[in-house]
Amino acid sequence: MMWAQKLGSVRTRTLHEPKNLQRPPTGDSSMVNGNRPTTQDSSGPMTQQGTQYVKRNVGVGVVSIKQVFGHDTAGERHIAIWTPTETSSESQSSMEDFDELVRDLVTSRSGAYVKSKAIDHVRLGFQSFASPDAHDLILKTPTLLQNVLPTPKIDFPGAPTKPRSDIYVTISEAVLPRQALLSHPQRGTVQISSSLELKNIQLTLEVRKKNGERIERCIFPGSNSPGQTAWRTSAVERGEGWNQMIKLAIPTADVPDAHLIMSIADAPGFPFALSWMPLWADEAFVKNGTHAPLLYLYDKMTSSSDKGRGAYLAFPWDSKGRYGHIKDETLTGPVATLKIQTELCSTHFSQDTILLSILRWKDRRGDQILDLLKRFAFVPEIEIVKLVSDVFDALFGILVENAGKDEFEDSIFSALVIVLGIVHDRRFNLGPFVNAYAETRFDHPFATPCLIRSYLRLLANPADPNKSRRVRATFKVGRQVLKFIVCARKRQEMKEADIGANTQSTFKRDLKAIFYAFQTLMKDGTPILVGSKTLVVQHMHTWLPELKGVLSEEEILEIATKFVESCSEVHGKLIIYKLVLILNLTNEDLFSQGNIRQKICILTSTWIEPYWGFNSDSNQWREQVRLCCSIVSKQANESPVDGFGYFKKAIHSYRSLVVSTEKKGDTFSLLFPTTYPFPSKPLSSHAEFDEALTELAGLLATLSRTPFGKHVNISRQDCTDLLHGGLDVIISVLSGAAFPKSWLSLYVFHHRSSLQILETLFEFMISECIPSPEDADDFYTELWSKYFLTLLTLVRGDVLALETFPEQKRRAVWKIAGDVREQGAVLLKRSWEAIGWEATFDEQTRYGLSRLGGFQVQYVPSLVAPILELCLSVHEGLRNVAVRILQAMIISEWILNEDLSVFQAEIVDCLEMLFQSKNMGESLVQKMFVNDLLDLFEPLAHVPGDPIWQAIKEMIATIDELLELLAAVYSPDITEALRILNTLQLMNFLKDMQKVDIYIRYVHQLAEVQAKLNNKTEAGLALHLHADQYTWESTNVRPLTDPTYPEQSSFERKEQLYFEMINYLEEGEAWDSALTNYRELANQYEHTHYDFAKLARTQRSMAKIHETIARGDWQLPRYFRVTYHGLGFPSSLRGKEFIYEGEPSERQSAFNDRMRQLHPSAQIVPKGEVEHLEGQYLQIAPVSPYRDLEHPIYQQPKVAQSIRDFVTASKPYRFAVTSKRHSPSSGVHNQWVEKTLYTTKESFPTILRRSEVVAVDVVRLSPLQMAVERTTRKTSELSAIERKITNGDESPLSTLTDTIMSSADPSSTASVAQYRQLLPITPEEDDEDADEPVLSPLQNALQIALLEHVSMLKHCLSQYVRPDHVYTRAFLADNLNETFGHELAFLALNLTPAPDPPAFLYSAPQTFAGLSTSTTPALTNGASPISQQQPPDVRPSALSRLSLNFLKTSQQGVPKTNGSASGPSAPSDDGSSSVNLSQGRNNSIYNSAIADTTAPQGESEGSERPMTAHSGKSGRLKKRLSSLVIGRNTSAREKPKPKVDGMSGVAEE
Repeated sequence: MMWAQKLGSVRTRTLHEPKNLQRPPTGDSSMVNGNRPTTQDSSGPMTQQGTQYVKRNVGVGVVSIKQVFGHDTAGERHIAIWTPTETSSESQSSMEDFDELVRDLVTSRSGAYVKSKAIDHVRLGFQSFASPDAHDLILKTPTLLQNVLPTPKIDFPGAPTKPRSDIYVTISEAVLPRQALLSHPQRGTVQISSSLELKNIQLTLEVRKKNGERIERCIFPGSNSPGQTAWRTSAVERGEGWNQMIKLAIPTADVPDAHLIMSIADAPGFPFALSWMPLWADEAFVKNGTHAPLLYLYDKMTSSSDKGRGAYLAFPWDSKGRYGHIKDETLTGPVATLKIQTELCSTHFSQDTILLSILRWKDRRGDQILDLLKRFAFVPEIEIVKLVSDVFDALFGILVENAGKDEFEDSIFSALVIVLGIVHDRRFNLGPFVNAYAETRFDHPFATPCLIRSYLRLLANPADPNKSRRVRATFKVGRQVLKFIVCARKRQEMKEADIGANTQSTFKRDLKAIFYAFQTLMKDGTPILVGSKTLVVQHMHTWLPELKGVLSEEEILEIATKFVESCSEVHGKLIIYKLVLILNLTNEDLFSQGNIRQKICILTSTWIEPYWGFNSDSNQWREQVRLCCSIVSKQANESPVDGFGYFKKAIHSYRSLVVSTEKKGDTFSLLFPTTYPFPSKPLSSHAEFDEALTELAGLLATLSRTPFGKHVNISRQDCTDLLHGGLDVIISVLSGAAFPKSWLSLYVFHHRSSLQILETLFEFMISECIPSPEDADDFYTELWSKYFLTLLTLVRGDVLALETFPEQKRRAVWKIAGDVREQGAVLLKRSWEAIGWEATFDEQTRYGLSRLGGFQVQYVPSLVAPILELCLSVHEGLRNVAVRILQAMIISEWILNEDLSVFQAEIVDCLEMLFQSKNMGESLVQKMFVNDLLDLFEPLAHVPGDPIWQAIKEMIATIDELLELLAAVYSPDITEALRILNTLQLMNFLKDMQKVDIYIRYVHQLAEVQAKLNNKTEAGLALHLHADQYTWESTNVRPLTDPTYPEQSSFERKEQLYFEMINYLEEGEAWDSALTNYRELANQYEHTHYDFAKLARTQRSMAKIHETIARGDWQLPRYFRVTYHGLGFPSSLRGKEFIYEGEPSERQSAFNDRMRQLHPSAQIVPKGEVEHLEGQYLQIAPVSPYRDLEHPIYQQPKVAQSIRDFVTASKPYRFAVTSKRHSPSSGVHNQWVEKTLYTTKESFPTILRRSEVVAVDVVRLSPLQMAVERTTRKTSELSAIERKITNGDESPLSTLTDTIMSSADPSSTASVAQYRQLLPITPEEDDEDADEPVLSPLQNALQIALLEHVSMLKHCLSQYVRPDHVYTRAFLADNLNETFGHELAFLALNLTPAPDPPAFLYSAPQTFAGLSTSTTPALTNGASPISQQQPPDVRPSALSRLSLNFLKTSQQGVPKTNGSASGPSAPSDDGSSSVNLSQGRNNSIYNSAIADTTAPQGESEGSERPMTAHSGKSGRLKKRLSSLVIGRNTSAREKPKPKVDGMSGVAEE
């Protein structure tokens, strides 16, 4: 849509205004006698007074009609208005809405455009209507479309149906180059006056006749604009174009006499040039395209007239010479011209002289007409389309006029073929017009013999190279040719009826001769005829219907039959087109009579028989099969169809295609196609289906409804092959080979149709495949087995389980297929009874079965699995039949073997696989199956001691137990932890049942689940269950598939499992379990298999583990006691206690959350009696591994804390919690603690991360035991804090100071120094007669614990290295010297040699800012090291042998307390806490190389804490301490101190 003129404005300047307004001189603008006046002298100056205006285009807007009406029926669109610009940079900013069509409408010298400033955009409101005819639409919608004129498309969209005569003229531009020359009849050329600025070039156009008369109101600038007599363009500059189109509506009679007269002026001046152009030339309208009319100088001579006739008509109108040669501008100079395009859209005029001459053939001689017909092929198609009716009339008129003249007839026939060939051009849609012409307007009855003679002459020698092109062109329009022949014959019969003649027999003979020629053509094997034969086969089905009016259906069928038979030897693609022809011949519209229809159906089976069935797969074979499916599908419901033959062919075709290795493409073609190539559309992804298999499956479904089982004769072998093939097809369809299972409707439909096919096959099987009992060896066991498996697969289909679908899907499946399971149950019962033998009266009475045994025993236990699955079905009818069959199987098994162990084993396997594959949970159906089976055997229960009843009862009890276990494992509503527990119970059951393979599979599944849950230790323990199945011998064991293990020796299998197991254990830091397995491997390598290389690798791995333990790169887990209360818990949990293993850093709150997830319905209640027994209640409390204080490790000094923890806490099976504490005021000698010990069934770690408590004991710790435990724990706490500070976290520094003071304060009763009272007093050194006291093991352990504690205190003082910590360190060192002076002196003796630690750890800090530090000898560790030459026997003796003189004076330094000893913390049950031990430490505790631990967890309310008030001196010491630690970090100051007092009743953390 061009908005140029309507958006224009009248201005005195162009966009690029000139410097002055002077215009070239012009004459008066008035008209005299209808003629344009001339100027006196075109070069003389002449101006007009006043302001003059010209009309210019402001800009151009373009909108695509397709885009506007492509989506919405109504709306608005903003159309941007674009104008040229001189600078390209200006246009770069906003080119978003720019349409490239703007460049064709308005020229830009720079090639750049910008949006117009005068008018930025136009808003277009639109509403779309749909109608094949615009005029009818206007009449039907007068209100909305009032005063709206239709705009017809330029050029014809198809064959014109209404008269039209429109001439479109586009005024492009005035070609005025520099130094342009205007033409002149006398001067030749005249240069344009230099006084013309050519800034406002404007063209005026009129349409006149040769006599000078103007044609009024014939110029239309737009569709809705009124007609104009004179039309004027907008003004442009030189070099710019108008590009404006107008429509000329000239009366038809005036067109040959009309021409265009145009004048050009530099507005607002008078014209300086004129030009003209004829619309009619050489007896035809001017050719469409671009024209270049000459511009003549506008003067007296060129603008004069003679009696109204313009003088310019005598001048050449364009720059072409007489022979069409363009003048040479190198001689004539740059001639000024116009550039104009014309387009004729008329049903009255033609631009082709050949066609016009043929239309006026009556005015031509015979030889001229023949010459025109030979040149008819060069006539443009559009010219023929515009005048197609007249062309047909002319051609048939010439044909009848020259009847009997072969050359004329052949030429007319060729011309007629050319015209009819346009029918296939989609641009014109000429087909309906030709049909309408032949049926209504065609009136040339005597053209029939002429057309037939020409056709027969053409077919006489189709292999002639001179004719082959014409033959193929004729075949393409054969239907239209026959239509004209038949229509002419009908009109000829009417003429003959009037005169009493009859040529019907001659006509039929000649017509059949044409089709006989086609048959001869098809039998000819000349290669050059392949194209012609293809066209005949492709179009034959369109030719035969045209014969209906002149031949009977029997005659047409005879012609069709002979033609198809003539195609029996075709090859390649001709076979495809032959099948398409057969497909079209089966159309009911062509052969509708009953007997004819039956004949065509019978013939079809013979015609297509060679083209499907068994064959090597190829793409063409696949296409042939698809077309055969289309053919048969059209006849499938008709009675004379060879249903059995088609059924057999379809099965064979399916089996040959299903094994194809051809890759499926990414296109989908129409199913059951009727044309070739097959219509298809692209797919967004790779195809997962096969159209040929889908069609064959659908065809078999249709044929299955045809009852043909009792009416066919087939050999036994062919019947067996057919049955095998049919069953294979059903299995393939149900498995999704033909189409995806996600196509629900089709998939459900094929379940029903497959059942119908099985019913059909069953009829064959009971008649052909069940021998008599005497010939039992001839029973087709394999065939019947395949049949039963197929039937059971069908009825077990998930798509038939309506109870699992939502309501809408359930209704859809029911509507499509109905109750397929009920029908399948009936067929299954019939089939099972068919292969059984008649039961005796006793058997019928005993078991209630009419048919039993016989061939049924062949399928026990092979069919147990699918029958058992049906026993668990929700469908009642199917379940009842399956239980009956299972009953018969049990009876048959007992009668044959009198043992049901094999049958029971098969059921166990089946149930386990069924639950695993179907994900079945607990349901009532399982119980129903067991109860139904018991009810069937109930009569046997009345017979006392019946062995079969006892065996059945035991088997059913086992099945019932297994069902409960499987339902518990595969229940969807349980947590993963509970599923693991149920899995272990199921594994124990399977192990007892000796189902080793299933047991091993569950072992690995359990290991995988634990590994995914990051329970690496438990995954390794699970694999140990598999490893226990093998020995270390070299005997071979069979391979496994799930998990995959090859055939190998027992040793190799067990070794491989140990490697996998140890890998998990190492990842889970279960070092003790890993070492145990390594030791077992090492023992085998060293003493049995003598593989020292593996032994070395094993020992290196063990060494790495020991190094890891020594470094402390591991953490102890936490443990919790959980008690289950309430009737809501199952009996396996109710009232029981378990110890659960937690994560090393897991707090009780996090563990509580985990237990809530495990038991969502349970409530966690505090300690005490549970009042309400209904529901689920949990009591959770932390516990600690119980550490035996009499363990030898407590007697051994210099043991790293990490090693001590590993030895005392690995594989714990006893756990403790403090239940009572006694701390009298009489001192440490009367203190004791009661602990509750929980003994578990298994030692940790366990697969379930829990173990049941099997014993609960209460023990009382003596004062000595209590002292050892608390001292050891205090040392561990110091190590944990020191470890944090070493790692860079200085926040615990304040806590470290408080902890050191709690031990080093000489006035504190909570200091572990108080426990020195529990050791015996050593005699004075001068008392030579006194014996050295002998220490008990606990006393020795306490002495070692005190020394280790003091060593750790010394090491902790090394953390005070900053200048602001100098006084704090000195103060703590003084207190440490005062409280533990004797222990420090003992350590200074260095009786237990070890490598010296770094000096900075024990030496006093250097002077900072003039301040010197304490130089206490006890803190500097200045003792001399023991020489490296010390003999091996010089070793530290037992501590009982050491001098203990310091104990005498120590009691004086430690004040007595009037109450119980108190301290900031209490010993744990095992003397340790959850710790993260240090790395890279020296093992010597006396060189302050104690392993670090993590910070201790907050103590629980059951921890032992001596509770006494501090003395006044202790308070003063703390005040002094607080004044010394002012220089610590702010974060340390603000961090709240941990509790130092605890409560009894729970385990320490």
